[in-house]
Amino acid sequence: MKNWTTADIPQRNSGLAIITGSTEGIGYEDARALSSAGWTVIVLGRNPQKGAESIGRIQQSNPKAKVSFEKIDLADLSSIKSFASRMMAKGQAIDLLINNAGVMTPPKRLETADGLELQFGTNHIGHVALTAQLLPLLRQSPDARVVTLSSVANREGTINFDDLQSKLSYVPGKAYSQSKLANLMFALEFQRQSDKHGWGITSMAAHPGVSRTNLLITGAGRWSVAGMARTFLPFLFQPAAQGALPTLYAATSGAAEGGRYYGPNKLMETRGFPSVAKIPTQAEDRHVSRRLWAISQELANVEF
Repeated sequence: MKNWTTADIPQRNSGLAIITGSTEGIGYEDARALSSAGWTVIVLGRNPQKGAESIGRIQQSNPKAKVSFEKIDLADLSSIKSFASRMMAKGQAIDLLINNAGVMTPPKRLETADGLELQFGTNHIGHVALTAQLLPLLRQSPDARVVTLSSVANREGTINFDDLQSKLSYVPGKAYSQSKLANLMFALEFQRQSDKHGWGITSMAAHPGVSRTNLLITGAGRWSVAGMARTFLPFLFQPAAQGALPTLYAATSGAAEGGRYYGPNKLMETRGFPSVAKIPTQAEDRHVSRRLWAISQELANVEF
């Protein structure tokens, strides 16, 4: 794994990869690298214009890239269902799903179209809904992988079953940490459920360290403390292409293992090359994981 880069991604002539939130940032770098390695990639996002621009950039650098855009809003369960229905109608096996899209620390409490707190609803419940509805197509692949993006912020997270939607108290960073802890716990529990039910799907989690994307600016805002650090102190953040490496390692490396968590290897996992990341103690609580698994399905209106 030492200094693993995109040059180590195995080349292939087939394979369908679906990446949420991939019109920019980490997801875009995932799409660019995978299409260069021969994957057929579906870029998912809310904005068709951004999607077209992203695909154009990928095809400009790689005219042979097999990449297309599909619209989806992870903050709207009906949008997720619509996309999943379109995929089911096509019936093509899905070899890789990267649950990457995210919302980070909006200063005021916002809700999804279904009345969930925006960060928990988008980052976690939206991906639960998507993964569950694509499960039949993932099971059609002989070696499907699901990689769910977490964050170093999960270290401060707790799953507050008494106030999952932050209605009683909304603290932006606290809600974000809960959502990213939920992402990690979902990835670990999904592997246990896959083993239990014989789905044949490998589930892993990854995080990008501290990377230079627009997530802070579009969430907390450009003039928040974090947003200004991102704008005026860019040297504190590693490039998005570097931050994408743990995800790409989990998605493609033959050495990546189900139920593991990958992140950068330097400066407390804030930057560097892919390595096994430390799982916070609270993410290893299987009782909480099972309860979260059950409640998440109810909120997402799905069953695995």
